[in-house]
Amino acid sequence: MKDITTIDAQSGQDDLSASRPILLLGAGAPEFREYVLRQIARVRPVVLVDPTPPKWARPYLAAQAAVDLSDPEAAEAVLLSAAVQLGAVGVTTYMEHFVELTARLAHQLGLSGNSPAAAAACRDKATTRRLLAEHGVPSARSYLAQDADQAVTIARRLGYPVVVKPRGRAGSAGVLRANSDEDVRAAFHRALVDSVLGLGTWSVPGTLVEEYLRGPEISVETVVLGPEQVRIVAVTRKSLGPEPQFQEIGHSVDAADPLLTDPVLAAVVTAAVRALGLSRGVLHVELRLTTDGPRVIEVNGRPAGDLIPLLVERATGVNLPQTLATLAAGGIPDLAPTRSEAAAIGFLYPEHSGYIQRLDVHGAIHDQLWLERLVWTRDVGTQVTAPPRASIDDRIAHWVVTGSTAADCAERLALVADHLSVRVSHPVHTTSCTR
Repeated sequence: MKDITTIDAQSGQDDLSASRPILLLGAGAPEFREYVLRQIARVRPVVLVDPTPPKWARPYLAAQAAVDLSDPEAAEAVLLSAAVQLGAVGVTTYMEHFVELTARLAHQLGLSGNSPAAAAACRDKATTRRLLAEHGVPSARSYLAQDADQAVTIARRLGYPVVVKPRGRAGSAGVLRANSDEDVRAAFHRALVDSVLGLGTWSVPGTLVEEYLRGPEISVETVVLGPEQVRIVAVTRKSLGPEPQFQEIGHSVDAADPLLTDPVLAAVVTAAVRALGLSRGVLHVELRLTTDGPRVIEVNGRPAGDLIPLLVERATGVNLPQTLATLAAGGIPDLAPTRSEAAAIGFLYPEHSGYIQRLDVHGAIHDQLWLERLVWTRDVGTQVTAPPRASIDDRIAHWVVTGSTAADCAERLALVADHLSVRVSHPVHTTSCTR
């Protein structure tokens, strides 16, 4: 570990010495994480712990430390000492692969947070499914496959189609629909590679074969204030790309979403939180709205990615990053909504694979007050892969819009897309794809 470096920066505190800091594990990519870090720094001085603390984070930090987090056990010993030295009042993260280490550190230091067992149950999808089943929480039937032959046997027992996924990846990474034995074998091997390479020593190896759930996908942005104190802050409606992948191509949050007052949904989310033993934090709970009611897909022990916290703030006024920091420091956040609007984000994927040759925005779309942001996330010359083989790394752009209703936002997302022009080379000839 390098020495902790103090940074002369504006972190949102008038006097950094007047408030004990929190440790934040992991920085992430600025296009999606800078907003979150900026909001956290408005609550507490932040000491960022990252293998390579990025320059973009510096304006929001009181200090930073370069720590190799790829070995959680070694990092734990170092960070326990550092936390005591700094007088840290909390430990937190918004990065999936640091959820367990964060919980262990908070537990060892006697600070606010979930138990290590609860954090591990979120990270390990097999454990999640087992606990949900034991507690009677509606979810997908799921089985751990040791090899491709067993995966096929499980799929036949469940009935096609099925879903094959890595045991320890977040979101839709490596998740594939399989319609046949051949599909299952291919998806199994891909999930196996993803689980080994995707997160290195942070990964939970293994592959699950699960029941395919039909129905719209949502996430419930949830705050747990303590045991039996579960608060649903927002419902995110998700737009998915073409199967066999389940890649997310957009999200929408509406403060007037009727699901916010749905007692069945609230009961399922609360039961899932209880089943996994989660007692404090900001959670991202993913579900499918099936004909039999809401069923849990995943329970993530950290806030949502994809700028969903920004959508929640713009739609409801509730600030999830600040809530995360307040909870980590042992405080009680203000969850009262102050807005009743809607916000949405769209992601642009290439129409075919190749190298980006041109990126253009036509017209005066940037002048629209409802356009929160429009960001190119890939540069000219970058190689990209089109759906259905694309990953989130193949997103070319994203844009955030606001409106009075979700319908307003949907129209505005489409309008922005119409003003974007992307040319991607073709393996044989160059064509233009415009959205």
